[in-house]
Amino acid sequence: MSELIVRELHAGDDLQALTELIHAAYAPHAARGLRFWGTHQTVDDTAKRFASGEGLVAEIDGRPVGTITLRRPQPDSPVAAYRNPLAWSLGQFAVAPPHKGIGVGRALHDFGLQRAVAHGAQTMLVDTAAPAQDLIGMYRRWGYEPCGECDWRPLTNYVSVLMRRSLAP
Repeated sequence: MSELIVRELHAGDDLQALTELIHAAYAPHAARGLRFWGTHQTVDDTAKRFASGEGLVAEIDGRPVGTITLRRPQPDSPVAAYRNPLAWSLGQFAVAPPHKGIGVGRALHDFGLQRAVAHGAQTMLVDTAAPAQDLIGMYRRWGYEPCGECDWRPLTNYVSVLMRRSLAP
């Protein structure tokens, strides 16, 4: 594999291309009937979601192969756990299908965790579709445990499992 680089989103990054990457990454979930926001979001949605936190991009040979959004505590969130001033969260997590299974997602995740810890985060949160047992299993392997539910309908068509990982040393 060529060198994998994880970096902050740049102003010149092609949001159309990143939205297409997100759609491709979520296409297998859409084929299973799950309406993740990433299956249908617009370029404007992608921009707004990046603006809600720090957009991170994974690239190989200068080409984007993955993305994630790292978010600080969200005092206005309808989900109580996201309002916790010591809890950060990850969202809009996508890896281009040809690059799945080679560590791109883990590199994005770990980069986000390091940034959050450097800014004082003590907890990392993620949420994903309750029917997506493969994703729940991946997050469990990465140290997350279920801690509740949240409901983003009608943007999605499912209830999400909220998962937490302690960042304390």
